[in-house]
Amino acid sequence: MALTRDEVLKVAKLSMLEFKESEIMTLQSELNDILEFVSKLDEANVEGVEPMTQVNNIINSFREDEVKESLTREEAIKNAPEAIEGTFAVPRTVSEN
Repeated sequence: MALTRDEVLKVAKLSMLEFKESEIMTLQSELNDILEFVSKLDEANVEGVEPMTQVNNIINSFREDEVKESLTREEAIKNAPEAIEGTFAVPRTVSEN
């Protein structure tokens, strides 16, 4: 399944990325190469292979939950450039579109 130019532009828009006209053809070619490479996985014989949820046999290798001393809210935000009501204030990174 090859991506069309319109599909590449749609993916770019959804990703909130902008490309020059000269970059779109290159991007389309590179994305199609990636999809072609990944499609080779369809050729793998996986009959009788159980799905994996872990790469090793370790199950629930969590550390013990221990309460430890931590920073107070005031200590945590004392070097912040800006704080509002005891929280870090940061610039908006996602537009409303």
